[in-house]
Amino acid sequence: MVRRLGLVAGLLAGLILPGFFQPAAAEPPRRVLSMNLCTDQLAMMLAAPGQLVSVSYLAQDPTASAMADQAARLPVNHGLAEEIFLMRPDLVLAGAWSTPETIRLLKRLEIPVEMFPIETDIAGIRANIRRMGEVLGREAQAQAMLARFDADLARLADAPPGPRAALYMANGYSSGRDSLAGQIVDLAGFDNIADELGLPAGGTLALESLLLADPDLLIEGRRYDGHARAQEMLDHPALKALSRGRPAEVISDPDWICGTPFILRAVAGLRDARLALRDAP
Repeated sequence: MVRRLGLVAGLLAGLILPGFFQPAAAEPPRRVLSMNLCTDQLAMMLAAPGQLVSVSYLAQDPTASAMADQAARLPVNHGLAEEIFLMRPDLVLAGAWSTPETIRLLKRLEIPVEMFPIETDIAGIRANIRRMGEVLGREAQAQAMLARFDADLARLADAPPGPRAALYMANGYSSGRDSLAGQIVDLAGFDNIADELGLPAGGTLALESLLLADPDLLIEGRRYDGHARAQEMLDHPALKALSRGRPAEVISDPDWICGTPFILRAVAGLRDARLALRDAP
């Protein structure tokens, strides 16, 4: 009897070897909803056909989204818990700026939510592409996207630092090396005035400080329709005098806002401006 029990125990032990019981691979989500402009675009790039059932309304706005045409084919949401619940998603994609109340309600309703951090550098972009592939069950597609991104980045990352540039947006806001916009400026081969003046993470740059810094290239924020005092500073006569006789660039928001491979278009645009500076008399 003891011998038989020992034999049974041995067989059981043999069955419970590491790796014998493998958990079943989780099924990829079938109904994915994105409520954030940046997750909208990463999801549109990586989702399987029919997997993404809704994007945020901002994804269809060509002044903010680099994929407005693709987003026009999808239903939109406004980040409201009620409408999201009625769309019956089995996964919601959100960002750090998504409405906290909506996130809390969705979790109470037991709807899975994946939060994506804001990308402030190339490493953050790569991490979010990889993670999007994981949560969608599209790891191979994400890896292929990363390979293309790295190859394109390598072709653009050979510019040695040289001319000095200043980012100047509504309310006199500027961005330095610790921001996505600052990374774009750096990749294009410019030294950033914001870094020189102690604003690596961004902040308000006084017009007087900007004029005294005398950048080679002024990168201005895009003006939007309507009247806003925040934009009036961009029309200041002193700023116009600074731009006179030298190249100026206007930020194309769709390529600058989100950490996606589209930032490389922004880098390419600034590199063209850098060449114009070199060739200027």
